[in-house]
Amino acid sequence: MLEVKPQPASSAVRPKTRHSAVPAEGVTIAEAARRTGVSAHTLRYYERAGLVVSRVDRTASGRRRYRGLDLKWIVICTKLRATGMPIKGIRQYAELVAAGPGNEKERLALLESHRADVLARLAEIQENLKIIDHKIDVYRGSLAAGDADRLWAPVSTA
Repeated sequence: MLEVKPQPASSAVRPKTRHSAVPAEGVTIAEAARRTGVSAHTLRYYERAGLVVSRVDRTASGRRRYRGLDLKWIVICTKLRATGMPIKGIRQYAELVAAGPGNEKERLALLESHRADVLARLAEIQENLKIIDHKIDVYRGSLAAGDADRLWAPVSTA
């Protein structure tokens, strides 16, 4: 499972990559992890799994250097993954993007299919939330009325 570090609500709207410019020489893997909200391990995995659309630059000593475009792409990958797109789907999308112009209809179809899946899961979650809200209302009402002890509870038959 890929690790995505929880982001505060304020940063959920804008990726951290927009807060400060990425130097021309790029940033270290630690800084890339901080800016994208994923671990260094996940960044290495994305690269090994073929999810990064361009080759990540390396220093003379072999250390990774991430450019602004790399960071923006990683944020896209994490959003796709966080919404349930399988690694295989992200890889397919990355391959299409890396191939360049001419496959936009395939990219669109892949994203539309994923969007439909996300919407179906959201609808299911909304239905589940209605049940939870109902149970909360029942408990609040019973506690306010002073008869919470009459709420159903499993009784041991032993």
